[in-house]
Amino acid sequence: MRWAILRLVEEDPEFYHFLQEHDRELLEFDDEDIEEEADTEVDVEMQVDEKIRHHKISEKEEKPSQNVITTEMVESWCTSVQENGTIGAIRSLLRAFRMACHYGDDVGDDSSTKFMMMSSGVFNKIMLFVLGEMDGILRKLLGLPTFGGKKENVVNLMSTRKWKNYSHLVKSYLGNTLHVLNQMTDAQMISFTLRRLKYSSIILAAFPSLLRKYIKIALHFWGTGGGALSVVSFLFLRDLCIRLGSDCLDECFKGMYKAYVLNCQFVNAVKLQHIQFLSNCVVEFLGVDLPTAYQHAFIFIRQLAAILQDAITMKTKESFRKVYEWKFMNCLELWTGAICAYSSEADFRPLAYPLAQIISGVARLVPTARYFPLRLWCVRMLNRISASTGTFIPVSMLLLDMLDMKELNRPPTGGVGKAVDLRTVLKVSKPTLRTRSFQEACIFAVVEEIAEHLAQWSYSVAFFELSFIPATRLRSFIKTSKVERFCREMRQLIRQIEANSAFTNERRKSVTFLPNDPAAASFVEDEKKLESSPLSKYVTTLRERAQQRNDSLMESRFAISLLLCLRQPPSMCK
Repeated sequence: MRWAILRLVEEDPEFYHFLQEHDRELLEFDDEDIEEEADTEVDVEMQVDEKIRHHKISEKEEKPSQNVITTEMVESWCTSVQENGTIGAIRSLLRAFRMACHYGDDVGDDSSTKFMMMSSGVFNKIMLFVLGEMDGILRKLLGLPTFGGKKENVVNLMSTRKWKNYSHLVKSYLGNTLHVLNQMTDAQMISFTLRRLKYSSIILAAFPSLLRKYIKIALHFWGTGGGALSVVSFLFLRDLCIRLGSDCLDECFKGMYKAYVLNCQFVNAVKLQHIQFLSNCVVEFLGVDLPTAYQHAFIFIRQLAAILQDAITMKTKESFRKVYEWKFMNCLELWTGAICAYSSEADFRPLAYPLAQIISGVARLVPTARYFPLRLWCVRMLNRISASTGTFIPVSMLLLDMLDMKELNRPPTGGVGKAVDLRTVLKVSKPTLRTRSFQEACIFAVVEEIAEHLAQWSYSVAFFELSFIPATRLRSFIKTSKVERFCREMRQLIRQIEANSAFTNERRKSVTFLPNDPAAASFVEDEKKLESSPLSKYVTTLRERAQQRNDSLMESRFAISLLLCLRQPPSMCK
């Protein structure tokens, strides 16, 4: 800065002399002083900026605390809604409900969020109140009946001003509930939510996209859940279809059948109960709309027939495997149950014949002893169809052909072997064929199923003719068999058949109608009601024996599982 002083001397020497006399320090400054002052100014500015920035951050941190939902706020909203039906309180509750349903979601820097959940107590209060009361609140707001209602009511409502004003509230409630259902993992909470949603099922007619999503998630819980959750999910789906009809029937029929098939690809003693439960649910569901159910059942049964036809024509291992697997057999079991449940309905009865043909074809597809369990399963299904429809099906030949195979009429060569549960296997190994346990299980099953078959016709005027060939084949087995205990079983069955023949022949002497006369249907009608025929009484005894045998198998299986568990570390037994 020396050049500035020199310039001052040249331009104004008097002022320069004045500064020398009165303020010499002003003329003695240098560049370093200027830099220090500049640095000081910058430091001050930075401190000010830092304070401003810190103040803004503090404001951002403190701002949400002004929007915390408290218990008092929720209680005031609930009171206002219940007493006055205030729209503002309903909106506030639904906004809070939305935050509760999305609690824990990553919302990023979403500034549209008005409230923040801060306590579990507030969360629970909002969830319980909205799920428990919002259906009634919205119904009152829209002018719908307090309970139930018809689809037409909702359709007519959609063209009114009320719907235009308040439909967004309904959609918010249903949409956020769907979101929280997808996030829940506790079975009890899911069951509670679905039970409450069932009351609002009729309103889903106005939101087809939400309806499809609800059906999808309910099908998931029904197929994969257990206990109460599966039951609640099924009741939710059934209520939807009853109230909404064609809007969801087709989707539910297809979805339930698909879920059933996915669950029955593998079967054991434990999973058998769950599969049976799912089967019962599907059969019950078919009764919601039998004409529509018939169309779906016809398509699904035709698919099974096509698979069987491919196996018969192609005769390859892969084609046989598609038939002789749990999935295929459980589908046959499902439709057998459906036919038995609705055999008296004109809409469903025509399916009995094609289904019986398919089952008979499956039983004869691979006629080897290793597939005896599968053949016996087919026989049981045919017996059930015959009993429910009152139609004669010649199942005795399927059983008598088993007795002609060497595996059952020769003494066992493989020792006693493990107990065989024919209900939980489709195929046995070659060593198992030679065991005493397998032979006994098969012989007992043959006797029981022949007795079941003949007992259905033990009151028929033609029983003697129907039972002649089975009795003859059984006598032939006794002559050729080398296993005495099996022969004793057959002799006992033959005695019961002969006693029943005498029972019907004695009453045939007094009849005056021809065999094709409709009056033949009333033959020994009183005895039939009392189940007093010799074969009926014998079958009752056989059923008790079979039940005892199954119970002992379950007990032994449980004991083995417990023993294996005790031999392993505790962590492996959980």
